[in-house]
Amino acid sequence: MIPELGQFALSLALIAAIVQSVVPIWGASNGNVLWMRSARASSLVQFVLVAFAFGALMRSYIVSDFTVLNVVQNSHSLKPLIYKISGTWGNHEGSLLLWVLILAAFGAAVAFFGRNIPQTLMARTLSVQAWITVGFISFMVFTSNPFTRVSPPPLDGQDLNPLLQDIGLAIHPPLLYVGYVGFSIVFSFAVAALIEGRVDPAWARWVRPWTLAAWTALTAGIGLGSWWAYYELGWGGWWFWDPVENVSFMPWLLGTALLHSAIVTEKRDTFKSWTILLAILTFSLSLLGTFIVRSGLLTSVHAFAVDPERGVYILGLLAVSIGGSLALFAWRAPAMEGGGLFAPVSREAGLLINNLLLATATATVLFGTLYPLFLEAVTGDKISVGPPFFNASFIPISLALVLVMAVGPFLSWKRADLAGVLSRLKFALALAFVAALVIWYVTTGGPVLAVLAMAIALWLLFATLQEWASRVKLFKPGAWGRIRRQPRASHGMTMAHVGLAVLVMGATGASAWKSDIVTFAEEGTEVQIAGFDLTFEGVEQVRGPNYIAQVGTLNVTRDGEFVTKLYPERRVYPAAGSSTTESDIRQTLAGDLYVSIAEPAAEGAQGKWTLRVLYEPLVNFLWIGTFLLVIGGCLSLSDRRLRVGAPRKSRAGPAIATPAE
Repeated sequence: MIPELGQFALSLALIAAIVQSVVPIWGASNGNVLWMRSARASSLVQFVLVAFAFGALMRSYIVSDFTVLNVVQNSHSLKPLIYKISGTWGNHEGSLLLWVLILAAFGAAVAFFGRNIPQTLMARTLSVQAWITVGFISFMVFTSNPFTRVSPPPLDGQDLNPLLQDIGLAIHPPLLYVGYVGFSIVFSFAVAALIEGRVDPAWARWVRPWTLAAWTALTAGIGLGSWWAYYELGWGGWWFWDPVENVSFMPWLLGTALLHSAIVTEKRDTFKSWTILLAILTFSLSLLGTFIVRSGLLTSVHAFAVDPERGVYILGLLAVSIGGSLALFAWRAPAMEGGGLFAPVSREAGLLINNLLLATATATVLFGTLYPLFLEAVTGDKISVGPPFFNASFIPISLALVLVMAVGPFLSWKRADLAGVLSRLKFALALAFVAALVIWYVTTGGPVLAVLAMAIALWLLFATLQEWASRVKLFKPGAWGRIRRQPRASHGMTMAHVGLAVLVMGATGASAWKSDIVTFAEEGTEVQIAGFDLTFEGVEQVRGPNYIAQVGTLNVTRDGEFVTKLYPERRVYPAAGSSTTESDIRQTLAGDLYVSIAEPAAEGAQGKWTLRVLYEPLVNFLWIGTFLLVIGGCLSLSDRRLRVGAPRKSRAGPAIATPAE
C-alpha cells in the first residue's frame, strides 16, 4: 500500500508542478498578484508530495519490501541498515527521485526564504524551476517508475553493487546532487531575469547565495567521491579523468566562474552577459552529466542506466532547456547595458581573465570527454582520451589560473597599479622561490613541471595570507577586533584560496613523486618502498554481515623499528556475485603508505596474492584543501549580507532595455 501511496504522491506532484509552471508566470505577465503568489504555495505543496514519495521508497528499502522491483534489484535483507538507506539513491530510479526531491527543495527554499525578492521575479523564477521539475517527474513517471511491483516477489534481493556499499558513497551522491541541482535555481533566476528584462546588482545579490550553496555542495561531493575512489578501488589513485568524473568537474569549473562573475555584477553593475550565460551553461553541463550517466553511452560504476530510450527522453529535455534558454539569451543579450567601465589593469579585468581561463579549462575537459563518444557514434571507432591528454592540456591552464589568483585580491576596482601590486608581493614571491629550491633539492632534481606547480601553489598561499594580514592589519594593535568585524565572505574568500593552494600541492606531490610496487606475495615476502620495509604475513578468512573477506596482514618497519600493521582485504559478496578490494592505509601529513591485495591473474602463481604497495607524498593535502574550500564556501554563505539580500528599492530602473511592444 505504501508504494502505491508514494506513486500517487508523485503523480500529484507532477500536477502541482504543471500548475506552478503556468499560473505564476502568466500572472506576472498580466499583473495578477493572486496568481503570482500561488508560486509559493505550489512550490511548498510540490516539495511535500515529492518528499512523501521519497520517504515511501526509502521505507521500502528499510523493511526489505521485495514486492517492489527497485528494492529487489538493489537491496538484500542482510545488508547493513545504512546501505539499505543509501540503496534508495544507489540506482537509476531512486537517484532520479532524489534529483527531483532536491529540485523541489530548492524551489521551496526560494519560496520560503526569498520574501524580499520582487514578486514578479519570484513568480517567473519558480515557474521556470517548475518547468524543469515537470520534465524530470514526467521522465520518472513514464519511463522510470521507482514503485513498480514484482509478482511473485522473490525471497531475497540481488544486493547493491558492492562498490557502493561504503560510507563515502552513501554521502557522496546526495552532496553531488545538491550541487548539480542547486545550479538549477540559478538557471531559473537567469531565465526569469531574461524574460523580465532586468539584470542589475540586486539580482546578482539574490543569485549569489544560491550559487554559493550549490558550489559548496558540489565541491564537497567531488572531494568525497575522489576520497572514495582513492581508498576503495584499490588503485591508489584519486582522479582518473573518467568521463563521469569529468561531467561533475565541468559544472564546478563554470560554477566557480559564475560565482566570481556574480560578484562583479553586484559590485560594479557589469559582466551581466557573462553572469547570465554562465548560469545557463553551468546547469546545462549538469544536465549533460545526467544524460551521459543515464543514456547508456557509458558502462561505468558511475552509470545508472543503459537504456537508450531513456537517453532519448533526456536528450529531448536537454534540447528544450538548453536550446530554449540559449535562444532567449541570444534575443535579450544585445539589449544588455555594459555597466561600469574599468581599466585593463583592475580587479574587473583580473576577474575577466579568471572567467576566460575557467571557461577555456572547461572547454578542454568537455572536448576530451565528448570527442571519443562522437567519434564512436559517427565512425564506430573506439579511442581512449585519458590522463596524457588532460594533463598536457588542462594543467597549464590551471597553473596560469592559480598564478593570476594570487594577484587578483590586491587589485583595486576600476583601475589598479600593477607595478605597485607586484612590489607588495615581492616577499611572497621570494618565499615561493626559496620553497621551490628546497623542493628541488629534496626531490633530487625534478620533474620540472611538478616543482613549478609547487612554486605557483606556494605563491598563491603566501600571497593570500599576505593579503589577509594586510586587510586586517594583523601586526597592529586591535587586530582581533578588525578580524571579527571583517565580513565573513571576505574570510571565506581567503579560506577558499588557501584551500586551492593546498589542494594543488597535494595533487602535485601525489602525482609527481608517487612510488608504486606491484608483486606476487606469499607468507614471508618482503617489500621495500620509500624507506619502509613490509613483510607479508599471510591471509585469513573473515565473515562479514553480507560478505566473506580474505584479510591480509603486513608488518611495517622503518630502520628496523616497528611502525604499524596493515590489513588489506578482498571481499566477496555472494548475493551480488562480485567482489571488491578494501585497501589499508597508514596516513600521515607527509604521505600515505597504501596497500591492497587481489587474487593473482598470472599462471604459475598459485598460493600467492597480487600485492600492491604505494607511497603517495602529500596526498592528504588534497582532502585538507577540499575541506578548506568547503569551509570557505560555508563561511561566505553565513555572511548576513548574503542571507538578507539586496533591498527592494535598489531594483529601480531596468538594466536591460525591454523591446518596444
